[in-house]
Amino acid sequence: MAPQERLFDVAVIGGGPAGLSAGVALARALRSVLVVDAGGQRNLSAREVHGFLSREGMSPQDLVAAGREELERYGGTAEHGLVTSVRRQEDTFVLSLKGGGTRTARRLLVATGITDDLPAISGLAERWGRDVLYCPYCHGWEIKGQRIGVLASDARAVPEALTFRQWSPDVTLFLNNAVLLGPEEEEQLRARSIRVVEGTVSGLEVREDKLAGVRLDGGGSVALDVLAVSPAATSKATMLRRLGLEPCGLEEGKGSYLETDESGRTACPGVWAAGNAVDVSAQVMTAAAAGLRAAAAINADLVLADTRQAVAAARA
Repeated sequence: MAPQERLFDVAVIGGGPAGLSAGVALARALRSVLVVDAGGQRNLSAREVHGFLSREGMSPQDLVAAGREELERYGGTAEHGLVTSVRRQEDTFVLSLKGGGTRTARRLLVATGITDDLPAISGLAERWGRDVLYCPYCHGWEIKGQRIGVLASDARAVPEALTFRQWSPDVTLFLNNAVLLGPEEEEQLRARSIRVVEGTVSGLEVREDKLAGVRLDGGGSVALDVLAVSPAATSKATMLRRLGLEPCGLEEGKGSYLETDESGRTACPGVWAAGNAVDVSAQVMTAAAAGLRAAAAINADLVLADTRQAVAAARA
């Protein structure tokens, strides 16, 4: 039966680590599950996956391909497509796809992830995931001992610089007119031998396709091998508005996320969310774990629904 003609137990929007992990778990629970993926996972610009036990150094593309193969091996369905909106139709959810067509499911898991909105600095986007980075736990080992710059965007800049200091004795914090240091913060940075540079970063210096440093608005430059930035993490879950679900603003920093309980359940009955859509700092392994946790909660909810239907049928 074609996907558009089926009523799936669960539709998963997003085929990254969270969505595929959930899809595999649900398929193994003998649920009919559809994973609709538009591509563009957050980590695709990175060369390798790190922090994922037994998958260290695997490319993000290979990890996604392996997940899809596992999903299909257990009877799940993977489909490339962009979900533009979702509406409720009695006890089901109807997903509308870009270009036409719909898919229908009893339950919905949103694993659409986020978009990293980078600072508007010339050359930054082209280096993203290579030598312009965000997560020290994803890339720290690979950049150990190198000249690391930390570009401030808000008050989190000092903890970020202190954290990157774990991997290198050569760390520079660029205030970028985004943060004003207090006496305690100045003391901490000085004690850890972290240089502080005033002024605004205007661009990157690149030589032989490698970051060589940053340029400053007032003139001059600072030599670097790596630049750490904190992008605004913007939720992609805008297709849920017809269900009354809107992303919330982050308490710290710029960005948005979907609010859920510990199982991933949203405020809309029948809808769960997992991965970076819920936790903008989630790494690949924690996103996959959140997908598994949400899948178990969704299956438990369907078990109760199936039992209610069986009891009602037996009484009739």
